[in-house]
Amino acid sequence: MKSLELLVERIILSSRWLLVIFYLGLAASLAVYAVSFAYKFYKVAINVFQYDEADMILAILGLIDAALVASLIVMVMISGYENFVSRFDEAEGEVSFLGKLDSGSLKIKVASSIVAISSIHLLQIFLNATQYDNSKLMWFTIIHLAFVVSALLLGYLEKIMAKAKGKAA
Repeated sequence: MKSLELLVERIILSSRWLLVIFYLGLAASLAVYAVSFAYKFYKVAINVFQYDEADMILAILGLIDAALVASLIVMVMISGYENFVSRFDEAEGEVSFLGKLDSGSLKIKVASSIVAISSIHLLQIFLNATQYDNSKLMWFTIIHLAFVVSALLLGYLEKIMAKAKGKAA
């Protein structure tokens, strides 16, 4: 019976390597998203003298939004791989910039990124408020506030859990 248990545990632990497929897929999606970003940047660059101030602000907010989404993808790839598959080798010195990205801090950083991305979207919507009716503006704001409240609650829960770990240690 013990050998069966060991076999099951070995299979379960080995299955974490299947996650590599997902992280490679995210890397490929990041490359595709980089092409999309380059096209957005090209459109801004060729229209720089045609855009009025509001259009330029909206275009730059779109580029900032794309950078935040790309950063979120990278953060999930790196921390997910390191937390669930395998640690990066420190010998190369390439990963020292990462800092601590355990599952708790990853949740906080992901929630913060989502709030930042939502903020950019909401700002873009408000700058084009005339194109939206009041009920849509209200729903966009409510959805954004739900992200903000969720991130705050997640941070508060992490703080409580860290305090509980400190007392237990």
